[in-house]
Amino acid sequence: MSEQNKNTLPPGMPQLRVMPMPSDANVHGDVFGGWIMAQVDIAGAIPAARRANGRVATIAVNSFLFKQPVFVGDLLSFYAEVTKVGNTSITVSVEVYAERNRLQANTVKVTEAMLTYVATGDDRKPRQIPPLESIANFSSSNL
Repeated sequence: MSEQNKNTLPPGMPQLRVMPMPSDANVHGDVFGGWIMAQVDIAGAIPAARRANGRVATIAVNSFLFKQPVFVGDLLSFYAEVTKVGNTSITVSVEVYAERNRLQANTVKVTEAMLTYVATGDDRKPRQIPPLESIANFSSSNL
């Protein structure tokens, strides 16, 4: 996607945008890593569920790197893209950028992660991921 200190957000639409609140931070004003991890999981699940054309469950956090602290009041943008598709699993790369001091337009990459999701049926057991063609046909026929 892009470098750490850019002063601009990467091209494209983020999967999620959120601003941490005081209840998401420790006594020093740094946002809890677990809160950030939960938001990353939500952001990664969005393209995974789209590609799986249904329910997905997180099965692995392959890597997770906190590059910069996150503060209350930062506007976080979560960019996620599918990087690998298997028979039942989907790997997603997530990058998080913080817009700080929005009056000064200071944007920094704060987190990057790689997560794997498995497509599941209503019984919550793994299921095959449909081919892209069938998803495209289904989506266009339901517009």
